[in-house]
Amino acid sequence: MLLYERNPLTIHMDGKGQENRSIFEKQVIKEKQMAETEKITINMNAVDLGKIDLLVQEGVYTNRTDFIRTAIRSQLERHSIEVQQSIARHSFGIGIFLVSRKDLENARAKGEKKHYTVIGLLNLADDIPLQLAEETIESIQVRGIFQASEGVKKVLADRMK
Repeated sequence: MLLYERNPLTIHMDGKGQENRSIFEKQVIKEKQMAETEKITINMNAVDLGKIDLLVQEGVYTNRTDFIRTAIRSQLERHSIEVQQSIARHSFGIGIFLVSRKDLENARAKGEKKHYTVIGLLNLADDIPLQLAEETIESIQVRGIFQASEGVKKVLADRMK
């Protein structure tokens, strides 16, 4: 199920509306934003890195990360047609999907096998028993972040594409 269907909390990108939030609500927002990101590591040659640092020094970008994010977004926009065609061809769901123990118990009761094809984040709750995952999940294909307990990941390893 999509995250926003479970918890309809509005996050204002411009920061407006934040002043009335409690400290707890602000922490929840921060944790949700962090859950939507993944840290990556790249290796670059010294010359390219120096050019990025020069652009940062000149104020074109605020820091190296800002440059890299902008470059990635530019390339994704450049290839948007290919991405959309692939999404349509493979029937990917896009967004944040949270699967609870109850979701899988309901599927088992109905005799359903679940197929997850996700671009974004797929989170299988930590309280999902191994046997329940094994009985109800037929396949998983995630382009992005897949979160589940180590045991569930091992049980489903042969079903992940």
